Amino acid sequence: MDRFLIIRLSSLGDIIHTLPAFAALRRSFPDAKIRWAVEEKGKEILDLVPGIDEVVVVDKNKWLRSAQRIKGRDQTALDFQGLVKSALLAYLSRSRRRVGFSRENLREPLASLFYTERLSPVPEEEGHVIGKNLKLLEILGIKESGFEFPLRIPERIIQSVRSKLSAIGRQENHKVIVYNVGAAWETKRWFPKKWIELMANVALSDAFPVLLWGNEDEKGVAETIAERTGIRVAPFLPIKEVLALLQLASLVISGDTFALQAACALDVPVVALFGPTNPRRNGPFRERDKVIFQERDCSPCYKHECSNPECLQAISPEEVAAAMRELWERHE
Repeated sequence: MDRFLIIRLSSLGDIIHTLPAFAALRRSFPDAKIRWAVEEKGKEILDLVPGIDEVVVVDKNKWLRSAQRIKGRDQTALDFQGLVKSALLAYLSRSRRRVGFSRENLREPLASLFYTERLSPVPEEEGHVIGKNLKLLEILGIKESGFEFPLRIPERIIQSVRSKLSAIGRQENHKVIVYNVGAAWETKRWFPKKWIELMANVALSDAFPVLLWGNEDEKGVAETIAERTGIRVAPFLPIKEVLALLQLASLVISGDTFALQAACALDVPVVALFGPTNPRRNGPFRERDKVIFQERDCSPCYKHECSNPECLQAISPEEVAAAMRELWERHE
């Protein structure tokens, strides 16, 4: 029996972007045993993916113990993360084949020392990262270009989210709009003032807009926006319920973060707001979707801090509203 170990520990959006590679691997090896090593938070996503034989949670504080659980001399380890820690985990798994990207495509080039096979260099700036992940499978003889996301959200989770939306005022005939106002990097977050201006100037028929947040800081931003606009703040939702909310949505407006990547995977129309990162690499991949990106000489910089975020400042509420209206009219 063929055995594979996928290593993609984090982040949530990157795990979403690795799902098409898993789907292609499963199609090519329907009888193989496939395990996936992931950190605790990412397990919430992988629990919704049929076809994974075992999800192995890697404890960051008990690294060697976690490595014991993924050992398998007869398996092939595929490192989609490309960091020293993920490549070391592949090495500690004792897999006979350890497959990774070339040094040129690694954020931490030292990771390549732990691989037995490396993909030839691929261009980063023009291609989507999902395509890059699929390319890694070519070492196994798998050539795929389609993006398939095998996410299956149970009806009980969807119904739980429906109930929570009803509790904050949504009626069944209302179509859900999700405004995701947070992001892990400060430089990816559009400004509260801009969100408020947008919401004051866009009115879509039969819409129930809701503000999504993920941590206490983001909750505070959402509440500030809600005070000025009257738009409801979503209750706290665990990751599986965030996915259910996005699946229920008719439109999602978000920066480059997990909610955006998940909405794209679930085939929900999106308006994507990009600042320091490259939308060609990380953004929506369907022609229907809208990307708002005001490129500058320094773009993409991938900086987590910036004293003058011109790229985000240049995004106007008017152009975001226009993109929203266009998608809404198509959806109606």
